Amino acid sequence: MFRKALLIYNHHAGKAGADKRLGDAVAVLAPHIAELVLRQIESPGDGERICRSLSSETEAVFILGGDGTVHECMNGLASLSHPPSVGILPGGTCNDFSRSLGIPQDIPEAARMLLEGMSRSLDIGVVNDRVFTNFCGIGLITETSENIDPTLKSSLGKLSYFISTLQTLRSAQPFRFTMVSSGERREEEAVMILVANGRYLGTHPLPLQPDSLCDGHLDVLIIREAGLPLLKELLARKSEEPWEPKDKAIDYFRATSLTIQTHEPMKVDTDGEIYLQTPIELSLLSTPLKLLVGAE
Repeated sequence: MFRKALLIYNHHAGKAGADKRLGDAVAVLAPHIAELVLRQIESPGDGERICRSLSSETEAVFILGGDGTVHECMNGLASLSHPPSVGILPGGTCNDFSRSLGIPQDIPEAARMLLEGMSRSLDIGVVNDRVFTNFCGIGLITETSENIDPTLKSSLGKLSYFISTLQTLRSAQPFRFTMVSSGERREEEAVMILVANGRYLGTHPLPLQPDSLCDGHLDVLIIREAGLPLLKELLARKSEEPWEPKDKAIDYFRATSLTIQTHEPMKVDTDGEIYLQTPIELSLLSTPLKLLVGAE
């Protein structure tokens, strides 16, 4: 299928079973790729640097890791004038972006699907000068990411995210913000703002449309109050019908671009990585990246 491809893997992602995941991926990919090059991420930023330095001969990049690894690599790939096709192999804790793409969570099955599937141009979010694949958020979601115990994450996996969410809900504090989108200005309070591109959060499906990754819009959720009803509204709904929030504490709309300012600078969570702060400008990458997905 490909003459030359790169497999980037993160041994720290998912930790348990990392060697087996790598072996499973190579066993499926190698027989179908004339030259398969392996590159390991050893420290933060490696994935982005590796992808920025790709030659035009590389036809595909397979990323074996979690959402943070994907985030790193995508920021490198988005800087290329002619980026290769990208295949995501779920090697992390939640693997939310791969779930949004409909990729199986079993590595051999995922690798086979990517080889047999096709390349599609999909939406990629932009926040300031960085890209994100799954979400960009401030408030409750950032606090949840920061509260995750690394030891629990290694031993309990995705359950650690649920524990962190419950702990954070008890102490969630509202913040004042100003948002401008399509000429409309909002000034109010919220405990969380989530700008989603993907359809999963912490392995749970969000109540968004199936075409959310290729509709040319970002899905914007403003959460005014925290609590268990919020989790039920956001994470329990699985219907494919257009979503109209029943809880008045939630506001939902779609946008092609928006700006967000907060009364005080706040940390910004992009795909689980926290290194930006408000104010922020959000839009979609002008040239969508091509991702490998299953055959329709």
